[in-house]
Amino acid sequence: MKRLGFFLCFWVFMSGPSWADSIKIPLAAPFTGPLASFGEGMKNGALLKAEEINAQGGINGRKVEIILEDELCDPKEAATVATKLAADPDVSMVVGHLCSSASLAALPIYKEAKLSAISPASTNINLAKSSPYYFRNVYKDDFQGLFLAKYAKDVKGYKNVAIFYEMNDYSIGLMNAFMKQAKKNGIRILGKEAYSAETTDFKPQLTKFKMMKPDAIFIPGYAPQGMLIISQARSLGIKNVDFLGADGLDDNLMLKNPDAEGLFVTTPFIPDKAGPKAAGFIKAYRKKFGIDPNWFAANTYDAVGIAAAAIAKAGPDREKVREYLVSINNKENAYDGVAGKTYFDKNGDCLKEAFVKEIKNGKWRVAGHPL
Repeated sequence: MKRLGFFLCFWVFMSGPSWADSIKIPLAAPFTGPLASFGEGMKNGALLKAEEINAQGGINGRKVEIILEDELCDPKEAATVATKLAADPDVSMVVGHLCSSASLAALPIYKEAKLSAISPASTNINLAKSSPYYFRNVYKDDFQGLFLAKYAKDVKGYKNVAIFYEMNDYSIGLMNAFMKQAKKNGIRILGKEAYSAETTDFKPQLTKFKMMKPDAIFIPGYAPQGMLIISQARSLGIKNVDFLGADGLDDNLMLKNPDAEGLFVTTPFIPDKAGPKAAGFIKAYRKKFGIDPNWFAANTYDAVGIAAAAIAKAGPDREKVREYLVSINNKENAYDGVAGKTYFDKNGDCLKEAFVKEIKNGKWRVAGHPL
């Protein structure tokens, strides 16, 4: 039966358009491990965009093939994946990575190979300016931290905040940006504590925070640890304290935790706030996957579109692909995607909006009182 299925698929493939020598677009992200739910959104967005491109004839008559590279959001794995992709002459551009620490580990390898990459999710401020071959279609942590600190002061009215951060590039960069703006806004940082990705018992640090009596605890980390932190805080009797986070906590995993009620986070994309161009994407995504797209899916959908446009215009030559990306440098020639217009500054960074969402009655909803 398996052999028959193979020949049937092969016959259908051969009877349709000629897809010889498909165009590879690798997607480097975590597809297993604790952050696999983030990678799932990226995978879904990439596959949906490739499916749509292929339905329209591909890139100059050639099929787009998404190559999934699982790097676990781990710097060592990311470097291994980057080395593999850099050595593949059929790879003209990479979409990835997700975590800032993974992107920073892959960056020098892509730079040496003159291979462009676009990250839909890495927000560390040092990323794109460290290489002329790294781009991103997501905001930076200095912007996100500033936005979140202003929201905390002007909308929520917090005066005293404690910070519980993970020891990685994403969390530290975001924490520093938030602290800088918070102090300007008159928010007092009562204290900060660190944890590692392997930590499961957060009670010693949370006990310190309980004694400080903050208005809120800022968690610039990822959802798996964030969920545990909030539950353990509530179990210690930290009841009248709010929790806030950034896009790393924007995961439906948080909805499984009743203690996370009231959590609010910044995010680059909310379906309810998306423009008219996103309507078709949201409809197609819901039909194919049965859920709303998260921001990882939307940004990756656009990143694959940018990569496809670059290869269609510049061909497979890596340096010409980079030149094309550099040319997308103003609003007039921006890539008009489902998550807004993308164009790059001299460092390969872009300007994008931030939104705020919160958990109410066990569901994510757009937060009120926008800035």
